[in-house]
Amino acid sequence: MSRITYYYSSVSSNLELKKHQQKIEMILDSKKIDYDKVDIAGNDTAKAKMREIMGDPKGLPPQLTNGDVHLGGFAEFEQAVESEELEVFLKLK
Repeated sequence: MSRITYYYSSVSSNLELKKHQQKIEMILDSKKIDYDKVDIAGNDTAKAKMREIMGDPKGLPPQLTNGDVHLGGFAEFEQAVESEELEVFLKLK
């Protein structure tokens, strides 16, 4: 089974982005979902990989992947949480 990878940026002046990242981490942690946390700030290799998986050369964090499958960003994550389909969204089922 592939692992969930959570791409985020530790360096951002965007408060909204920081709140979205905190919410994703809080929910994943509270549901005891195992994931790899990858900081793309100052890591061009990780940023390139995230964007390659997304298929978007200008893609921004936060983004979630399962192996090399792009799952979505904050909006898709929040939608999955609200509709109680987080495990389906993360492809854990």
